[in-house]
Amino acid sequence: MVNQELIDIGFTHEDFAALLDKYDYHFSPGDIVAGTVFSLEPRGALIDIGAKTAAYIPIQEMSINRIDNPEEVLQSNETREFFILTDENEDGQLTLSIRRIEYMRAWERVRQLQAEDATVRSSVFATNRGGALVRIEGLRGFIPGSHISTRKPKEDLVGEELPLKFLEVDEDRNRLVLSHRRALVERKMNRLEVGEVVIGTVRGIKPYGAFIDIGGVSGLLHISEISHDHIDTPHSVFNVNDEVKVMIIDLDAERGRISLSTKQLEPEPGDMVKNPQVVYDKAEEMAARYRDQVLSKQQQPVAEESPVGEDVEILEEAPSAIDEE
Repeated sequence: MVNQELIDIGFTHEDFAALLDKYDYHFSPGDIVAGTVFSLEPRGALIDIGAKTAAYIPIQEMSINRIDNPEEVLQSNETREFFILTDENEDGQLTLSIRRIEYMRAWERVRQLQAEDATVRSSVFATNRGGALVRIEGLRGFIPGSHISTRKPKEDLVGEELPLKFLEVDEDRNRLVLSHRRALVERKMNRLEVGEVVIGTVRGIKPYGAFIDIGGVSGLLHISEISHDHIDTPHSVFNVNDEVKVMIIDLDAERGRISLSTKQLEPEPGDMVKNPQVVYDKAEEMAARYRDQVLSKQQQPVAEESPVGEDVEILEEAPSAIDEE
């Protein structure tokens, strides 16, 4: 028979409770912990994270997207990560969140996509006076009306998937702004070349130039590139909805800008003012000559730079075509 005194180590229930308290984990809001689902309820779930009391996750914190019941996200006995949302309540229970983890990772992902200058696709789920609303990685994004490149009324865009580029990604201000127009400009640019003649339609006239629609994207024909002759206003040469032939003289994908010229297509200086049809008739011939001149300059040895202010033409700065209101 075993002597009872040999197994009596004097370890009381109070000692055991004190030991549990000593080694109990300390949980703080903002921590990410592993937990196991052990009870699903109609509007939430109880989660075992190793605390004295089961933690609770309400249904609105289960996903970055709207869900109707917990079973859409969680399963009994499933183990996964949870974000500690609040301190213990009066019952010693912590409140958890999955949505916060998805939210943080979604912002990290869109920052990466912006750094890669990626084009993303998303369906419009709502519109308002200012533009259209989409979701990117679960985050709500906004497309300003000036960056929607379509002739459809905004209301008809709901449900339509659009290619988009990032304009602003600011987690601190909760601002995710995108551009449909810039995505189209980039895609169009991939099929265009400097020196190419294209047919377009005048869609807007400003004091500094005309905006020309070329296949669904807007290029800027700056006033200084309309003619070799001086022009007081583009209105003296063009009207809205005029069909024109223009030559591409610059493609700036980073800024989403297409720069155009009719000046470089003039057989004689001033033809765009005196007889535009002559310019259009000989556009391809003059464009070929322009390309030859550019190629010839590229093949010449680099000349010594001109002194500042001597023989340097400075063009008036004009807004990007994608920023046209």
